[in-house]
Amino acid sequence: MIILQLALYCALFTLMVKAGVGNSALNGLYFYPEPVRERVYELGLTERETVAKKRKRFMTAFFAVMAAALVLIIRVWNGIGSFRPAYLQALLFLEVMNWYDGIVIDRLWVGHSRFWVIPGTEDIPFVKPWPRILRERGILTVVWVAGAAVIAGIAVMLR
Repeated sequence: MIILQLALYCALFTLMVKAGVGNSALNGLYFYPEPVRERVYELGLTERETVAKKRKRFMTAFFAVMAAALVLIIRVWNGIGSFRPAYLQALLFLEVMNWYDGIVIDRLWVGHSRFWVIPGTEDIPFVKPWPRILRERGILTVVWVAGAAVIAGIAVMLR
């Protein structure tokens, strides 16, 4: 059952990203490295303020939906009501999501789909290299140790 839940959670992650960018990679420009963003601004394809607003809107919705889904999986679907098992399950889900993002989203989807190539920026690398992915995911692995405690705390407070 946990494998199914992890797969559904990662699918939700992917759907959230796709919904956030819609039919244009420009809608997710905040995901791109600075040189790509600067070129897009120079080309006049969008403005910094627009990107900042889209980023804030997406990240707020993304974290709210992903946290709520995880709390519901732990508390409602799995019926976990005590902190330790809720924490361990939250940690598992957050770590799987973390590495899924780096490997499946960043390297596979972004790295192998023409969708993510923004016209006029083809000469600028935008796919994260493996050392950067490993560094970022390693840092987030530690961050999610605390994040899992927050999710578990919320899950066990729901009665």
